[in-house]
Amino acid sequence: MKAVRFHAYGGIDVLRVEEVERPVPGPGQVLVEVRAAGIQPGEVMIREGARHGRWPAVFPSGQGSDLAGVVVAAGPEVRGFAVGDEVLGFTHDRASHAEYVVAEDVHLVTRPEGLSWEVAGSLYVAGTTAYASVFAVDPRPEETVVVSGAAGGVGALAVQLARRRGATVVGLASEANHAWLAAHGVVPVVYGEGAADRIRKAADGKHVDAFIDTFGDGYVDMAVDLGVRPERINTVRDWRAAARVGARTYGEGSAAAAVVVGELARLAARGDLDVPIARVYPLEQVREAFRDLERGHAQGKIVLRP
Repeated sequence: MKAVRFHAYGGIDVLRVEEVERPVPGPGQVLVEVRAAGIQPGEVMIREGARHGRWPAVFPSGQGSDLAGVVVAAGPEVRGFAVGDEVLGFTHDRASHAEYVVAEDVHLVTRPEGLSWEVAGSLYVAGTTAYASVFAVDPRPEETVVVSGAAGGVGALAVQLARRRGATVVGLASEANHAWLAAHGVVPVVYGEGAADRIRKAADGKHVDAFIDTFGDGYVDMAVDLGVRPERINTVRDWRAAARVGARTYGEGSAAAAVVVGELARLAARGDLDVPIARVYPLEQVREAFRDLERGHAQGKIVLRP
């Protein structure tokens, strides 16, 4: 089968699509023919070695956590799935950027009718990160929540989940994404110099109660300056600032469960959660997909299709 591999830390050019042995499922595992798999900013940091102390790579390394596809083989003791089932979920083995992937049965759910492969294959990392971030700051009706990177893969879901809690949501994003945010009930604000003053104006005199940072780059300190209590600030990028001020760092690992992925998938299938897909690339164009991701400003998820 074809799979993405890299043999050393480095830039996009270390990524290769190679022929490797197709894996065989063991007890409690199924082999999934991948139909779609999202890509993530965290995969860039791992590939570059920037997260070696936290998530070291073993070479040759694969990539990919998100997945959606069709079960083509099942190991012994598998519960709830059979050959031919359409599924989505995740793997912790950095292996889903491939034509086939082995996944634990407890990490999968059935693909709801009407949910596209692209959305199904991009829900896990962004969806669980957004879910955990909203849970961490616990927005309530009549409160105001700010989300940085509000039109990105995580931010676009976080703003909607916070709105479902009844909160007023202020979203920091480039002006090109303001129409999408406004259409989803979010108050859009341009990021950059002077953003704190623009947030105060957008809040219309109300206190900012919570802050979800999906971008890093000083937003934890901005939240403190806005008067948000540290326990109601959550960042998925700036762990150093969080440790300094006492903010939270709930992310993917805090909600890494099939039950969460299933809930998000059902919301998306019903049209109650919009999961924007920025672009879709064939597996062979994995380098182009990551160049697109690293340029930033993509509205939604970038997905690979083997």
